[in-house]
Amino acid sequence: MSDVFRQCDNRQLIAQIGVPTVLAISGGRVMGRKTGITLPVSNGYRVTVDLNHDDTYVVRRVFVRRGRAFDHGEMRGVYAEDVSEVAYAASCFRNVPFGDGEVAA
Repeated sequence: MSDVFRQCDNRQLIAQIGVPTVLAISGGRVMGRKTGITLPVSNGYRVTVDLNHDDTYVVRRVFVRRGRAFDHGEMRGVYAEDVSEVAYAASCFRNVPFGDGEVAA
């Protein structure tokens, strides 16, 4: 599936995730991009949240080592009311499996 992301208001996205959750995930570190945000977690892991073409979010757990990014899970079809919980689950890389497609409606 090819990704067609839309431009995202990062302040609105952070508000939907919630400042306390952003602090828990990344200690408040947020890297803004046109289509979403990246939250650096620890030990090379990052959580990316992007606005998809259908007004839902795509949340990914990404591992970066030596400049190469490895996808370690992805959730598509995440609604605004669920993005906080899904982003937090993506940040728990040590003991929480993450991914396998779309969020159940």
